Amino acid sequence: MLTRRIFGWLRLLAAAVCVVSLTHRMLWGMGSQTLASDNFFAYLTIQSNIAFAAVTITAGIIALRRPLDPAWLTSARVLVLSWTTTAGLAFSIIVWQAGVRGIPITVPWSDVVLHYVLPAMAVIGWLIGPGRQPASWRVLPFVLLYPLIWGVFTIWRGSIIGWYPYYFLDPRQVSGLPEMGISCLAALSIFAVVAALLVLLSHVRVRLPPWGEISSRPSGWVRRTRVPLWRPPVRRGR
Repeated sequence: MLTRRIFGWLRLLAAAVCVVSLTHRMLWGMGSQTLASDNFFAYLTIQSNIAFAAVTITAGIIALRRPLDPAWLTSARVLVLSWTTTAGLAFSIIVWQAGVRGIPITVPWSDVVLHYVLPAMAVIGWLIGPGRQPASWRVLPFVLLYPLIWGVFTIWRGSIIGWYPYYFLDPRQVSGLPEMGISCLAALSIFAVVAALLVLLSHVRVRLPPWGEISSRPSGWVRRTRVPLWRPPVRRGR
């Protein structure tokens, strides 16, 4: 129970770091005049990290009050962690492509935290955090629903205002609609693969015993007490 409470406070700490990083990223973007205020919340990274902060606060409070996470919280964590992890992978590709094309790009510390540090720590917590229930495979379609709706709306909005949060959604910055469609399908595939891995890993329970040793057991493992095969006879006095 003590380990569970420790992870509960760690969840709340991660949520606080996420909120601070989001605030810094917004102020940095406005101060550098690289981002219009109306477009800040259009990024999938920003939206998914806002959801991450909300779900992580909820998960932290539940961990401090209950020994096990409810099934709906496990599903919510799969959704949010799939979105933030995939956003981090997409950001890495964007930075790499910018370097290949000779486009200078500045990455503030808040972007590093939102795209890399928090998703990595959340995945570690997903693996070794106590009280997590196995996730259901039925959550996979819902993982794809949000980026699909977001993508359709973003492309429609971009065609009106002439601005897109990511270059591969802009037909003017790629070879045309075919390349844009292939990029979108590739992004959805990454969402699906990441979510499937998280669900799969949720069925392998990694526990931290009190002495700090890490042991991996399938979910539903029952610890049995060893019984000696032979015991010496007990002599009773007459």
